[in-house]
Amino acid sequence: MEDKKAEIFRCGQELFSSKGFKDTNVSDITKMCGIAVGTFYNYYASKEKLFIDIYLQENEKLKRSILQSSVNLDDEPAKVLKEIMALNYSGINSNPILKEWYNKALFSKLEKEFYEHGGIEGIHEMMNSGTLELIRHWKNKGKIREDLEDGMILALFNSVPYIDIHKEEIGVSYFPQVLDYLVEFIMKGLTDIQH
Repeated sequence: MEDKKAEIFRCGQELFSSKGFKDTNVSDITKMCGIAVGTFYNYYASKEKLFIDIYLQENEKLKRSILQSSVNLDDEPAKVLKEIMALNYSGINSNPILKEWYNKALFSKLEKEFYEHGGIEGIHEMMNSGTLELIRHWKNKGKIREDLEDGMILALFNSVPYIDIHKEEIGVSYFPQVLDYLVEFIMKGLTDIQH
């Protein structure tokens, strides 16, 4: 049973990577796996559910690689955060599955599945533990404000990636600069020890 599910996952991953979400259908996946369409539905309720499983695994791999990257955590906090965001953005843009998150036509459908599937909790759990360590490290070194709770600082950091989802409304031509300024302003507020 698990072998079939793993094979469906592998074939789906390969097809979503090469053809994209929209141009991949369940029959493509089952044909590649050598199984009946009905067998697919024994393991996944829909193409969207399979895609979200694959997306979550790809996203987790990216986040783990960022956490294990060569970013110097002793640099200034604003520089560290910008480097981490650049690695995240680069990782998303180089991965066809992760890049689908920014497909506006697909986003609302995927976002619903993502949240129902517990995707945001998994990402927050993984990222929050590493980020909380970083926040505490910076506080111990006197690099960021100590008067704010760790949870509040974490919430500020976690809010930044959500802005990405609204880049169309913000204006694509301004978006990279808006993101840079927001990170800069947040970090200035957190590193202004005079408060």
